[in-house]
Amino acid sequence: MNKNKSQIFPTNLNFHDHYPCPVCRVGRISTMPLMEAMSCDFCQEIFTVNLESQEIKMPSRQPPLIWRWNGWRWSQGKLEGVELGRGYILAAIAFVLFPTGLIGMGAYYFSPHPDVPLYWIPYLWTLLTFMSHLAIMIWIFIEVYQIPLRAYWRGITQHRN
Repeated sequence: MNKNKSQIFPTNLNFHDHYPCPVCRVGRISTMPLMEAMSCDFCQEIFTVNLESQEIKMPSRQPPLIWRWNGWRWSQGKLEGVELGRGYILAAIAFVLFPTGLIGMGAYYFSPHPDVPLYWIPYLWTLLTFMSHLAIMIWIFIEVYQIPLRAYWRGITQHRN
C-alpha cells in the first residue's frame, strides 16, 4: 500500500495493494496469483474478497468471520449470520458468577470449624469453580473469534530473535 496515500486519504479495497492481516495483526495480506482471493504472508490464512462491499471473509471456519475495510483499517471481525448481543454477555456473566455464588454461599453458611483438618477445602472449591467457569468463557471467546495465539507467540519469538 502506498504509505503517503494511506496516511492522508482513505483507500478502497482492491487486488493491487497490501493490507494488514485482520487475524494475526502481524502479517500483510495480498492477492494470491491467478485467484480472486487474498492470503496472509505470516499466518497463511486465505480470505475471499468482496470488492463491492469492501469486505473479506475467512471461509476456513464456520460460521466465517467477516471484516469490512473502512479505508484505513479493518473493522472488528463479525460472525456471518450471528448477532452477539447483551443476552450473550449476561449469560456468560451468569455462567461464571451463579455457580461460584452458590458454592461460596454454601462454604460461608456451612463452613467447617477452623480446628478441623482440611477446613480450607470449601474456600478452595469456590475459587476453583470461579477459575474453571471463567476459563471456559475465555476459551469460548477465543474459539468464536479465532484469536491466533500461536501466531502471536510466533511473532513474539521472531521479534526477540
